[in-house]
Amino acid sequence: QVQLVESGGGLVQPGGSLRLSCAASGFNFRIYTMGWYRQAPGKERDLVATIKPIRGSTNYADSVKGRFTISTDNAKNTVYLQMNTLKPEDTAVYYCNAGLNAMRYWGKGTLVTVSS
Repeated sequence: QVQLVESGGGLVQPGGSLRLSCAASGFNFRIYTMGWYRQAPGKERDLVATIKPIRGSTNYADSVKGRFTISTDNAKNTVYLQMNTLKPEDTAVYYCNAGLNAMRYWGKGTLVTVSS
């Protein structure tokens, strides 16, 4: 059974940092493209960052470049999102995603709130 379990969300002040984790199981983690997406209230779900675990190649939304870093621990089948210099507009539910061709798996999401 495929599972993606996110953790690490919470309330943080503007300028602060958080690290999200996504523990994956039930599929061949290394051959999928792993990613983080986010959905703010009243908005569509948008791409934040992706990574190919084997190559380590990454892709970021322009809005997070230079502030967020996606990485994996392939031995633990876990993908991380280090978020620095957080802004109120980063407030959203963050979802972990695994994709391979037409296959898509989603986690249930973790809420990140950036507010003073």
